[in-house]
Amino acid sequence: MRLSSLVLACLLPLAILPAHAGDASVESRLDARGIKYEIDGDGDYKVVVSYKAENRTQLVFVSGASESIQGLLVREVFSPAGKVGADAIAGKALALLNESRTLKIGAWEIAGDVLYYVIKLPDSADATQLEAAIDIAAETADNKEIELSGTKDEL
Repeated sequence: MRLSSLVLACLLPLAILPAHAGDASVESRLDARGIKYEIDGDGDYKVVVSYKAENRTQLVFVSGASESIQGLLVREVFSPAGKVGADAIAGKALALLNESRTLKIGAWEIAGDVLYYVIKLPDSADATQLEAAIDIAAETADNKEIELSGTKDEL
């Protein structure tokens, strides 16, 4: 009984911590550009980009963690553009691959049942560069969402 009480006492502080904490370097860059965000359950930074003239919004996420490949720290900026089943993405796969080849930054990827526009940039990108990546991801994904689903604004 005593041991289980000790274990519980040690684990209790962990239970009140958020599931995924943010990354201060991302927060400082977003704050520097006045970008409003919230941290989602995965620890990613969720940004809503508004297109007032078109009465549309677009979600963009900045990954809450960077990844390292051969010493290069990379962070993803990604934005959903379509649903694989509902928007018949499988029939458009070759066109999406071809389009990815022409894009200067970013590419189309599928995760689960969602088509995303994903930009992988060095984590050393400054606040202005991160904001540019967010803008590019939002515009590219929203244009594709319009192409795929017409006037729907669900992602």
